[in-house]
Amino acid sequence: MRIAVFNTKPYDREFLAEASARSGRHEPTFLEPLLSSATAKLADGFPVTCAFVNDCLDAAVLEILAAGGTKLIALRCAGFNNVDLGAAARLGIRVVRVPAYSPYAVAEHTVGMMLTLNRKFHKAYNRVREGNFALDGLLGFDMHGKTVGVVGTGKIGECVVRILLGFGCRVLAYDPFENETIKQLGAKYVAPAALLAECDIVTLHCPLTPESYHLFDERRLALMKPGAMLINTGRGGLLDTSAVVRALKSGRLGSLGIDVYEEEADLFFVDHSHHAILDDVFSRLLTFPNVLVTGHQAFFTREALEAIAATTIANVDQFAAGEKLTNEVKG
Repeated sequence: MRIAVFNTKPYDREFLAEASARSGRHEPTFLEPLLSSATAKLADGFPVTCAFVNDCLDAAVLEILAAGGTKLIALRCAGFNNVDLGAAARLGIRVVRVPAYSPYAVAEHTVGMMLTLNRKFHKAYNRVREGNFALDGLLGFDMHGKTVGVVGTGKIGECVVRILLGFGCRVLAYDPFENETIKQLGAKYVAPAALLAECDIVTLHCPLTPESYHLFDERRLALMKPGAMLINTGRGGLLDTSAVVRALKSGRLGSLGIDVYEEEADLFFVDHSHHAILDDVFSRLLTFPNVLVTGHQAFFTREALEAIAATTIANVDQFAAGEKLTNEVKG
């Protein structure tokens, strides 16, 4: 089955080509452009279109894909907030995703961001390379004994809880659907207001839905413990970035680590080092010494890429065979 793979990077080509070869049933064509209304015609004649988290799959794009013969959208990511599921259903296009690949990858990156912001590894690295061994400005705190709030306790959140408990942290959790394993591990579920008021660090691991959009806005940021650290490796839209900037300016928010950004589609996965960044809000974030940004890197381990590719091709295998789509997403 022919697959149009949009938004292709060298690592996508490597791992998807290997998974396709193992299957022996599909012919992927790797396309560099992001999927949009301007590029969707490139998928004409392909029954399967493979897209990533920052590709556009709104009604206009889906209509072009449907007219060109696309019957399946194979997302090589867990999130599907970029897909108009209602339009897909109306057009007879089915949608599958990769619900889990390596929760350890994202969880370990999350805790790495906490440690970096706390112990200022990034600043120490640059100082030492310049011959500056002074410790002024590098003071951190013991993670042991600190209270950390985990918002969203699915597979990734559970891995984060396990790591934090290993550090000797007290862990509070919030999720509308409580995970019994979290309780058995020794973490405690509490109401959002109690979590925000008590936690020295808050980390987000929930999906982006209409209900969770700008979950951390002016009001919730004001409820946080003064000087607390906020980490987001979930989805960019969970944060009202303008409100976060104001909280950083006022000192209410002690530090921020983000691997995702609500307007990241025109920024991440591309080298912008040779020209100015035009997003003023993002540029403002980069001016804060207590802000750490990585470019949607948390998932980026060999194990995760192998799992993403294997599940993506397995999803297409099921579609080609007329089998039940295990990882289908419906509106």
